[in-house]
Amino acid sequence: MLHAPNKVLKTCFVTVLMACGLLANAQEGSTGYQFLEIPTSAHAAALGGNNISIIEDDASLLFTNPALTVNTSNKTLNLNYASYISSTNKLSASFVKHMGERGTWAFGAQLLNYGDLIETDANFNTIGEFSAKDIDIQAGYAYLFTDYLSGGVQGKVLLSNYGEFKSTAIAVDLGLNYYTPELGWSFSLVAQNLGGQVDALYETHEKMPFNLAFGVSKDFENAPIRLSVTFDKLTDWDVKKPIHHLTFGADIFPSSTTWVAIGINPRRSKEMKIQDSSHWAGVSLGAGLSLKKIKIGLAYGKYHVAASSLLINASYAF
Repeated sequence: MLHAPNKVLKTCFVTVLMACGLLANAQEGSTGYQFLEIPTSAHAAALGGNNISIIEDDASLLFTNPALTVNTSNKTLNLNYASYISSTNKLSASFVKHMGERGTWAFGAQLLNYGDLIETDANFNTIGEFSAKDIDIQAGYAYLFTDYLSGGVQGKVLLSNYGEFKSTAIAVDLGLNYYTPELGWSFSLVAQNLGGQVDALYETHEKMPFNLAFGVSKDFENAPIRLSVTFDKLTDWDVKKPIHHLTFGADIFPSSTTWVAIGINPRRSKEMKIQDSSHWAGVSLGAGLSLKKIKIGLAYGKYHVAASSLLINASYAF
């Protein structure tokens, strides 16, 4: 039975989460910090890039839904590497620590390094080189309200450094997950990147890449598969193209220690289409191995006819 203080906490949490969607529409200006939308979890990336509802012992899911960290083993260290478009590389790490029977602390960091870029003057004459990078440092707490419902919140400090231009922002992620293991259903609601800039790159402050998303995953008792659907960008709904708000994913479990996944992202396929051909953009694949203390995940995503991404996760539970 849920105790009274937890009932109040749950009610407040849901109220704040619903308010996030309303507040996000009030933000003005261009959107910055797009690196936050690049997948960090190999499993989520393999399922289309933005899955928020799978139930796994995976510390990297901290970056998609803070409520999911309650499913992670105590004292788990997670390290990730992703090769992205051109020479861009992304490094990230997370650490999960249980607090009591129902609480979980999680800490994470991301670095997107764009490498050395050529600096030119107004006449396009080369005058040197400069480095460019984005950094995310975050900490969060998740709590298992009941045997089925969990909630999580995490705060993030975001830093961008593009040569002589710098910016700082503060953001918050909120997440809920309702999971019924008896029936195999998992439902998640997430409000990502709610916040704002403290210091802007230029004179105009950019808004955060806010995303309100709802996800559903379903395990099947008599088949080693799991299906997932994620509905994202719910505060910026495209009535003419509703399918662009959906991402589809499927898991196959050849054994209790392995998984294979495929995902389809219709929006990415549409945006990257060239001459009426998507060149498989929007399709992602992945696989993983889970041993007693070590977990490894690998995902490949096609983003463009000339660009793709390879993401590697490795975790160890002390």
